[in-house]
Amino acid sequence: MSVLDASTSTVAEAVTACAAAAHSAAPALAGAADEVIDGALAAMAANLTAARQAILSANDVDIEAAERSGMSRGLLDRLRLTDERLASMASALELLASAPHATRSVELGELPGGLRLVERRRPVGVIGANYEARPNVTVDVASQLVKSRNAGVLRTGSAALGSATELVRSVVAPALSAVDLDPAAIQLVPRADRAAASALVRLPSLVPLVILRGSGDSTRSLALEAAQQGVRTLAHADGGGVLYLDADADLSLGVDVIRRSVDRLGVCNRLNLLLIHSAVYDEALPLVRSALSELDIRLSLPPHDHAVGYEWALDPDREATVTVLPVPSPAEAVRVSNEETSGLAACIVTRSASTAEEFMAVYGGTGVFWNAPTRLLDGFKMLGVPETGINLDKVPGPRGPVTYPDLCLRQYAVLPT
Repeated sequence: MSVLDASTSTVAEAVTACAAAAHSAAPALAGAADEVIDGALAAMAANLTAARQAILSANDVDIEAAERSGMSRGLLDRLRLTDERLASMASALELLASAPHATRSVELGELPGGLRLVERRRPVGVIGANYEARPNVTVDVASQLVKSRNAGVLRTGSAALGSATELVRSVVAPALSAVDLDPAAIQLVPRADRAAASALVRLPSLVPLVILRGSGDSTRSLALEAAQQGVRTLAHADGGGVLYLDADADLSLGVDVIRRSVDRLGVCNRLNLLLIHSAVYDEALPLVRSALSELDIRLSLPPHDHAVGYEWALDPDREATVTVLPVPSPAEAVRVSNEETSGLAACIVTRSASTAEEFMAVYGGTGVFWNAPTRLLDGFKMLGVPETGINLDKVPGPRGPVTYPDLCLRQYAVLPT
């Protein structure tokens, strides 16, 4: 089925048709040589530049429709593509093309009887992805799937569907064709209906793993539905970075880190909760208020009429907000970070190495930072490759930014020596 064929009679049939097409294309992708895979990624990077005008024109249409609907500033920022962002996407693809491939076979040792044990890493087959108004995620996820030799079924909402469609049509599909891979390996569901997300997590035999990115409640609901259908998920439902200003903090540095933590408001790793040691609260608060007011960001001060860890990025009416809470000690700061937030990431600003080490030893989230903004919790910024999302699960397996080496299955092989 063409990624652009929207004539299928029902949403479920459209999703199933995409899944079946990707499933048929998956074996050839799984067996492709390294140079073929990297050639496809390099072609994607070149296509982003060659198709620049068509992509930006499609995005303009999406932006205009979103503005008419009253979309918030943060969500519009997620939706918008620019020359600079396209160039950044192309650079990320070039880096991914040059990145080493994950080791596919590791010798673990010998077994009795003249046998040896080998650990193999195999593609999942077909991986689904559900995401909302972020067209760049279309390329991020598609490229990670191709690098890991997995086919994919992508589903985005109505706000970004036009941009995503153009990216698949002008960037992803021709790049696969250019190296003689089946372009059907990466499918985009051509329907904007929300029911498509539900249909995507109901196909365990075709799409056994689905990456979920989006607002907390909807993503948690999809993850529950997937579990009931026997589909595994890598869910990115909640976010919100925490920053703790310690009593021994350099306040000028702290204000600088705070500024760098809110350069974008509609992203999960932005500053959401600011904890300030009570000993410096009265001194620090005016500095913080002044810095954030210059950025049109308001402070939510005690007593709060919301949960301390409430994620402002998901609130289109109040996204330009940071919660502030005084705390009596580093121990209380890390307790709040662990127990009252999503566990995405936390930063401590302090000159005391011992305090920083104690904070980092106790904090259990996916990323911990000392005198650095939680905005750095990003696959490209930290690891040099795009990510499929940030997984917060507290179980063994991929956690934090999920990138191509994580998208595989472990298989044990017992072979003769």
